[in-house]
Amino acid sequence: MTAPAEPYLLTPGPLTTAASTKEAMLRDWGSWDGDFRAMTAQLRRSLLDIAGDVDDVDGEYDCVPLQGSGSYCVEAMLGSFVPRDGHALVLANGAYGKRIATTLRYLGRRHTVHDTGDYLPPRAADVELILAANAEITHVVVVHCETSSGILNPIEEIAAVTARAGRRLLIDSMSAFGAVALDVRTLPCDAFVSSANKCIEGVPGFGFVIAKKDVLRDAKGNSHSLALDIHDQWEVMNRTGQWRFTPPTHAVAAFIEALRLHALEGGQPGRLARYTRNRDVLVAGMGSLGFEPLLTGQWRSPIIVTFFSPADPAFNFERFYELMKTQGFIIYPGKLTTVESFRIGCIGALDETVMRQVIEACRNALGTLGVTSGAPAPAALGKREALAA
Repeated sequence: MTAPAEPYLLTPGPLTTAASTKEAMLRDWGSWDGDFRAMTAQLRRSLLDIAGDVDDVDGEYDCVPLQGSGSYCVEAMLGSFVPRDGHALVLANGAYGKRIATTLRYLGRRHTVHDTGDYLPPRAADVELILAANAEITHVVVVHCETSSGILNPIEEIAAVTARAGRRLLIDSMSAFGAVALDVRTLPCDAFVSSANKCIEGVPGFGFVIAKKDVLRDAKGNSHSLALDIHDQWEVMNRTGQWRFTPPTHAVAAFIEALRLHALEGGQPGRLARYTRNRDVLVAGMGSLGFEPLLTGQWRSPIIVTFFSPADPAFNFERFYELMKTQGFIIYPGKLTTVESFRIGCIGALDETVMRQVIEACRNALGTLGVTSGAPAPAALGKREALAA
C-alpha cells in the first residue's frame, strides 16, 4: 500500500480536514474588521441552528466561542456556571470525566464523583438515587462521548432525571456535537461545550459554549478567571461583535468552510450516518483479523473505537503504530488503566473506503510483526462480557 502524502488522522480530534477547509486558512484577517465580525456572527448562528435553537431573535440559548482547546471551554463552563458555593455531581467513566473532577478541584468547587468505570455508562436510576440522597448538589456534569473508551453516554435519560430533581445539567459534548444529536428543544440542559476540531471537522484554535441566556446573565462575576469568563466574553461579543482578546482568525475562517461542508452533507444526521458507516466497517474488518472492541454494541459510539491489544506476545503497540503510520494512518494509543488497548477514530474527512484501507494496513502491520491473530487475552473478554450481562 502506498502511503498518501498526508496521513489520515484516526483520532478524536485534531482530525483529517477537507482540502477546502485547509485552503480557507490561506488568507489573513483583521480581528476588528467588519468582515471578520460577520464571520463570528455567522458561526455563532450556525452552531445554534445545529443545536436546535432556531429562533434568531427570541431563542432561549446563545453561543459563545472561546479561544483555546476544548479543555479551556470545559473549565470556562464550570468556572462560570457552577457557583462558588455550588456542588457538582460528576458522572465519570473515563479520563475526561475524571478531568472534569480535577478541574473542579482546581477551581475550589465542591464536587462528588460517580465513577462507573471504563465499560459502562452512568444510568438515570443511579443519578436519581444520588440526587435524592444529597440535596446540596446543584449541578450534574456529564461527558457526552467519553473518547478514552469510545462510550456514548445516555445523556437524554440523565437530562430527564436531572430536570425532575430540579438540578442543572452541564454537558461536555466535545467529541459528539455536530454528529450525535443534541437538540436543546428536547434535551433540558443549562449549557454544553464542544470544539472546532471535532465533528464539525474544523481545525484547532477555539471551542464554544452554548448556554441558556438567563444562565449566561446569572454568571456575571462568578468566574475565577478573566480569560475564561464566559459572561464577559458573551457580553462583549453581543455589544461589539468582537472577541475580547486576539481571536484565532485562521481557525475561524476554516470553521466557516467546515460548517458549509457540514450543511452540504445533510447536517448532523448526514454526518452521523457517515461516521456510523465508518465505525461499522472498521469493527467488522478488525473482527476479521481477530480484534475485539472494548465495548459491547449498545454503548459503542460512532466517534472512536477502543480495541483490546492482541494477546500474542509478538504484538508491540509502538511498533504497530509506526507500521500504521508508514502506510498513511495515525492511530491513537489506549487511555485505559485496567487493560492494554488502542483506539481508532471514525471521524474526520474520510469514509468507509478509507476504513477498508485501514483494515488492510492493520493486516500488513500484523504480518510484519509476526502476529497471527489480533485476539485479546480471554480474561479481557471475560470482564467485558461479565459487565455487559
